[in-house]
Amino acid sequence: MALAPCAYLLKSSAHGETALPVFRDIAEQAGVKFFCHGSPTSQKYLIETMVGGVAMFDYDLDGRLDLFFVNGAALGDPMAPGKQPDKSDPRFWNRLYHNNGDGTFSDVTEAAGVKGHSFGQGVAVGDYDNDGRPDLYVTNFGQNILYHNNGDGTFTDVTVKAGVAGGGWSASACFVDYDRDGWLDLLVSRYLQWDFGNNPYCGDYKPGGRGYCHPNQFKPVTHLLYHNNRDGTFTDVSKQSGISEYSGYGLGVSFNDYDHDGWPDLLVSNDNAPQQLFRNLGNGKFEEVGLVSGLAYDENGRAFSGMGVDFADYNNDGWPDVFIGDLANERYALFENRKGTFVYRTGPSGLGAISSTHSGWGLKFIDYDNDGWKDLFIAQGHVMDTVETTFPGLRYLEPPVLIRNSKGVFEDVSGQSGAPFRVARAARGVAFGDLDNDGRIEIAVNNLNGPASILKCSGGADNHWLLVNTIGSTSNRDGIGATIRIVTESGKTQYGYVNTTGSYMSASDKRVHFGLGSDQSVALLEISWPSGNVQRLERIPANQLVSVREPAGTRSRT
Repeated sequence: MALAPCAYLLKSSAHGETALPVFRDIAEQAGVKFFCHGSPTSQKYLIETMVGGVAMFDYDLDGRLDLFFVNGAALGDPMAPGKQPDKSDPRFWNRLYHNNGDGTFSDVTEAAGVKGHSFGQGVAVGDYDNDGRPDLYVTNFGQNILYHNNGDGTFTDVTVKAGVAGGGWSASACFVDYDRDGWLDLLVSRYLQWDFGNNPYCGDYKPGGRGYCHPNQFKPVTHLLYHNNRDGTFTDVSKQSGISEYSGYGLGVSFNDYDHDGWPDLLVSNDNAPQQLFRNLGNGKFEEVGLVSGLAYDENGRAFSGMGVDFADYNNDGWPDVFIGDLANERYALFENRKGTFVYRTGPSGLGAISSTHSGWGLKFIDYDNDGWKDLFIAQGHVMDTVETTFPGLRYLEPPVLIRNSKGVFEDVSGQSGAPFRVARAARGVAFGDLDNDGRIEIAVNNLNGPASILKCSGGADNHWLLVNTIGSTSNRDGIGATIRIVTESGKTQYGYVNTTGSYMSASDKRVHFGLGSDQSVALLEISWPSGNVQRLERIPANQLVSVREPAGTRSRT
């Protein structure tokens, strides 16, 4: 089934009249019938509010991105002591959808063996054994799951053998080669210390007055770091690396080289606690520098409810910036990286006025209109389903927001961007990628207690693009952690970073997308690989997917 083109509208701005693309939700016609079950009960169990993540990845290597959605599980009302969430009913399975290449998807969950167990939370994607096939890591309340991709359309649960089950309440995860040995390691953020026997009454003592407890009612917890042993197993190095010295209320995770020292640094967004930045010391150890780097608090020195996160260069200066979603009345946090020091820029950027009454979860910098500047998509919805009773000006269900980047200044263009921006949901995880390889970024949204959304866009100005797929040799097979610099034919420079993680408990396309505006070619494409190799390609025509294999055994190659 072919996807019909969508219309576009003209938007007047300080930079002239611009044709803007318009989105539509194609989930139903594409055959994606996933429904996320948070299983709300009168007991207001906190885990009901947090699920779940979504991934875009090409599991069968046919050149097309597939979709994986994380689901909750059945909960008793109330849960008996010692009872666990029940995922046996197919309604609660996690779901894998195969991209058929014609605009439709097929549910292959049962055949692939990935229906899962426990109350799901998030998902990470990475080729941990360097066999060329992307593997899955699913976080849960309870034991996590590592699925090895068998290469025949099926996955095998290798969690016990690999030693990465974790425990407690895991949230986000990411595959990152933190020691640059060519093998992907694993970081897992954990939320807080909670279980069904530790579920105090919060809210008013009246009918319908009970609410979900604030996270500060529970103790914080440390995060997990696993080192890849290169034999299919991992070693928990949380303590020796220094990661476990710092507890938090971890939700989103991402990584980038914020100080340009060549080592990937780890970012954890924390709920109503200081944000954490773990600086990689290059010797297997980390130091937490959120406060000294300027990233821990907002401009008034206050902690905020960090949820979704992205770690990317929004202003094209070569230094990765940070964007974090939070709850209404806090304003979304934009931190500009000024050569290794972060400056809070929510107000001057225009994001403060846009976000003050909203709550943001899955999010990412994406160049949706291919003009060469990274825009922002944010899925929204408050965590408290009773928020409208206590704060009449706020809403539990919210539509997403699309914020256009005009050379570093942001403008809300949701009202001009199509019907999906008028549909209110309790959105959670979001993944981003080019599902049909047409140079446009699609958006998959996991909506709590609602159907999934797949947002497809077309129209707008006839701008050009480039999609870069990295294949490591000395570096890890995915090229995770590679920095990409492009210079267009008109001399404009952009930067990208190979990283599937970010958003909220989700994993996006590992291929790096660049909008080129009116430029029809890239004069220089430079890849700085994790191994130290620097590779340069010249005179690349626009509007194509370019796969680049790292040259083996050399430190620099043109």
